[in-house]
Amino acid sequence: MPTRPELPPTRALVWLYTPVARREAFAALCGIEAAIAASLQAGLDHEVAHARLAWWGEECARTALGSPSHPLTRGLVAGLAAGELPALAGLAGFVDTASWDLAAASFQTRASLSAYCGRWADAMITPLMRFAGAPQAGANFGAALREIELLGRLAEDARLGRLRVTLADLAAAPATADELARPPWPPGLAQLVGTRHRQLRAELAAGVAQQPRSAQPALRGLMVWAQLAALHSQRGERALPHALNPRDHHRPLDAWRAWRAARRAAGGGFAL
Repeated sequence: MPTRPELPPTRALVWLYTPVARREAFAALCGIEAAIAASLQAGLDHEVAHARLAWWGEECARTALGSPSHPLTRGLVAGLAAGELPALAGLAGFVDTASWDLAAASFQTRASLSAYCGRWADAMITPLMRFAGAPQAGANFGAALREIELLGRLAEDARLGRLRVTLADLAAAPATADELARPPWPPGLAQLVGTRHRQLRAELAAGVAQQPRSAQPALRGLMVWAQLAALHSQRGERALPHALNPRDHHRPLDAWRAWRAARRAAGGGFAL
């Protein structure tokens, strides 16, 4: 059995309920994501960060062709059949999103924010679904999952100059980037965040329903991820106009809730 890797609480539970044959691939994807995100660490010279991201972009391309050079990407490819390599075509999505964050670029419209989340989904969720033989790639499901993660750290990211809501939405609230970084949020901004939580949970539920029940046992790790994301989203919405502390996203009963979700998925009866 694969050794349990060091992962954040939610992903550790996803790993636990991912079918054993695919746990190594999931852990490798998480490791690659983290290694690329390390280019954003505070104090790292900007040119060095760009050089790291450029190298990782080349490494993602090599990996998709079956010729990786980094231990993490070699480990990922080693566990795949030759016919599964095309599932890694979007692996550079990790680099694209990190490059966007390094530039502290803002999202003008919902379409640009969705595209950003979609690139992450191309790198993380699409491969996992294809490895599981899912008939639907789940791009919208993955993008919703990612945006819920971003909503969970809106204030923290805003203080780093990374706005996880669109400029159009901020203008409509109306609110400023400075207000986003310093909750409690004013009524218009709190309403915007609450509405987005509800929309994203609906998108997650639709993504789950899109998969046939016969595919759920192989996808049970992702079903657990969806369940935990929905729970964290509900907590975030209930806390408004305050922002949850990142440590508040996880509760003692989350492990039990993850087990229940995995059990329902194993029987093809999971739904949000």
